[in-house]
Amino acid sequence: MSIPTVTRRQFVAGSLLAAAAQPFGALAQDAWPAKPVRFIVPFPPAGPVDTTARAASQKLAEIWKIPTVIDNRAGAGGVVGAQVAAREAPDGYTLFMGAIHHSVNPTLMGHLPYDIEKDFAPISFAAMFPVFIVAHSSVPARNLQELIALAKKPGSNLSYGSSGNGGGTHLAGELFNMEAGTKLQHVPYKGSAPAMNDLLGGQVQLMFSDAPTALPHIKSGRIKVLAVASRQRSAMLPDVPTANEAGLPGYEAYSWAALFAPARTPQPVLDKINADFNTAFKDPAVRQRLLDAGAEAAPGTQEQMRQFLRAEIAKWARVIKAAGITAG
Repeated sequence: MSIPTVTRRQFVAGSLLAAAAQPFGALAQDAWPAKPVRFIVPFPPAGPVDTTARAASQKLAEIWKIPTVIDNRAGAGGVVGAQVAAREAPDGYTLFMGAIHHSVNPTLMGHLPYDIEKDFAPISFAAMFPVFIVAHSSVPARNLQELIALAKKPGSNLSYGSSGNGGGTHLAGELFNMEAGTKLQHVPYKGSAPAMNDLLGGQVQLMFSDAPTALPHIKSGRIKVLAVASRQRSAMLPDVPTANEAGLPGYEAYSWAALFAPARTPQPVLDKINADFNTAFKDPAVRQRLLDAGAEAAPGTQEQMRQFLRAEIAKWARVIKAAGITAG
């Protein structure tokens, strides 16, 4: 029988009862975990980061035989939830499901109430959310090389829609402009859905779209897909070439989710969480649940995540500064 993911109210009540029933300091001496574990998600329920956290926490609850709780703390592009998580006790009982926003916000927003590198201990990469380069059927480009050539023609006015200024799909488009030497015009929307609606209607010609938004329309033939912007082909559309294969070497853009703990969490606890997290993500049911949500499971080591985060911060800082992107 699986251990359920409990509500925040049940979590708080259970934690207080557990603490009251034991002498002071007993929890610290017990083998971890000895009480429910909370996962702070800095975005609303039902999104890809939330789905990743729920899939992980439910499997970990089975492994640990301890209840887990999802605590959604949305707001300010992930800043609200990160601030809450950074201030929690470094004991392994509060974990944080961060995302690409946390490598972008230091440059995009400037002064933050936390430092994503100093105030958090990386545990593992969790999942990658592929970005597909898609076009309206009227665009006379059959592949990525033809799109680049078309965009470079004098008088070209190709535009791409994004989920919002400074968001991942916007940054993917600006990175494309930098790498391909194009000047695609950015049109921001309040979310991926309205951007896709205008792509379907031809008001914009292109999108650097997340998988959940693009897949239904790719499969129906309403839009055409030219490439996937990740290093490897996506299991969701294995016949679609990567940007590297399609003629734009080195171009990579995708969203992601990763697991963190507050800084100074004991290393043995981090080691155990990492090992169990990797075990959870090997489960076929967990991997399929992520695929259904437009995510590809990709756990790893703590050091790999630390190096990846540093590289992402530097990469997106370069794009934001070069394109003159501001928060908004």
